[in-house]
Amino acid sequence: MAKNLHDNICDEIRFNALFKKHAKDLSNFLYYKFGDHLNPKDKTQDAFIKLWENCKKVTPEKAKSFLFTIANNLMLNEVKHHKIVLKHHQTKPKHYTTESPEFLMEEQQYNQKLQTALSNLTNAQRVAFMMNRVEGKRHKEIAELLGISTKAVEKRIYGALKKLRQDIKEL
Repeated sequence: MAKNLHDNICDEIRFNALFKKHAKDLSNFLYYKFGDHLNPKDKTQDAFIKLWENCKKVTPEKAKSFLFTIANNLMLNEVKHHKIVLKHHQTKPKHYTTESPEFLMEEQQYNQKLQTALSNLTNAQRVAFMMNRVEGKRHKEIAELLGISTKAVEKRIYGALKKLRQDIKEL
């Protein structure tokens, strides 16, 4: 018996629509969760390639979940690889600048405080906070993307702000 055309996403038009709908959100999700140094845009592309390679196995209803899972796993693998590389490269490149040493030290200390404070947030708080504050998404949009209620988004963002204020006195 022949399969229905809508049982998978192998149609180029359907796949392109899926890409346009989810690529930016997926890339932003990876950026907020893992940062920019692991190339979230590349992992987004790789996730869509894997989706295309498995398009006959993935239904349109499961495509978003498949993409986010694959992309997250790709990033986790990259994190593992990055840790190994860091062990072998302990030397840091020298940076030259015209800024005063005091300014550079204060900037470095503040950035360190900020990164530490952000890393102290739970994953859920960090993702919701970054989507709201960096990307400017509304609570309802974040709730839809993460599959949670708007109240849960509000609670995560409020908790993140409270914790950041405690960790960084300058805010």
